[in-house]
Amino acid sequence: MYRFSNTVIGFLNLFTLLASIPIIGGGLWMARSSTTCEGFLQTPLLVVGFVVLIISLAGFIGACFHVAWALWVYLVVMLFLIATLMGLTIFGFVVTSQGGGVEVPGRAYKEYRLEDYSPWLRNRVKDPDYWRTIRSCILGSKTCAKLAAWTPLDYLERDMSPIQSGCCKPPTSCNYNMATAVAQDPDCYRWSNTPALLCYECDSCKAGVLEDVRRDWRKLSVLNIVMLVFLIGIYSTGCCAFQNTRRAETDHPYGENRMTKVRPRWDYYWWRWWQDKREQLY
Repeated sequence: MYRFSNTVIGFLNLFTLLASIPIIGGGLWMARSSTTCEGFLQTPLLVVGFVVLIISLAGFIGACFHVAWALWVYLVVMLFLIATLMGLTIFGFVVTSQGGGVEVPGRAYKEYRLEDYSPWLRNRVKDPDYWRTIRSCILGSKTCAKLAAWTPLDYLERDMSPIQSGCCKPPTSCNYNMATAVAQDPDCYRWSNTPALLCYECDSCKAGVLEDVRRDWRKLSVLNIVMLVFLIGIYSTGCCAFQNTRRAETDHPYGENRMTKVRPRWDYYWWRWWQDKREQLY
């Protein structure tokens, strides 16, 4: 078990150590890019890359060179990582439990309403600074430019992504040909034919973004569960490797008797005295 657990931990951490290098490289490359969306993702990538690098380095040194303190640091950080990942997974399921699209009669696409999503997500997109970043991302991706060549028949038969449905057109219920003023969805008045404006300030656009986030988080939560099972297995093997490393540091191989002295119980001498007396009498 000594050889097996330390070898497994060593190889696993060597693999993750090498895997962290392209993660850090990708984050540094994004930091040099002028694209707003890529800059928005650079910090999480760099943090994840450096955390994986440090954890893997500590685990590799501790397992392969029998350094108990390095393995101890590795196990503590791994435990924190498992708890954090578990908390994020639960949080992700809670905040993405609400939402989803509304069927539009006679259309293949769905429309999305901001009030259908969790308060935490709504507050995020209502923050002006946050929404300014997301809006720049949508403009830079040219998502709405793909609909410029659509015909009226395409709008009836073809599906749209949540962002296209919310940001690139007014709500289907809007009626701009009415002679009399009738109360309509507020997004109908936010719509503009200007390509740089469209419906980017509409609540339906924010709802479309949240629907994309909800779908991505659901996929990520499933991946997190798989990662949790994997990390718990690595953590258990790391505990065995830590015990083996401590045993190796004391120069006592597994199974060797390390007892040199045995302190007798408090009644041992009294019992020996009684046994001697009995032998003398009989």
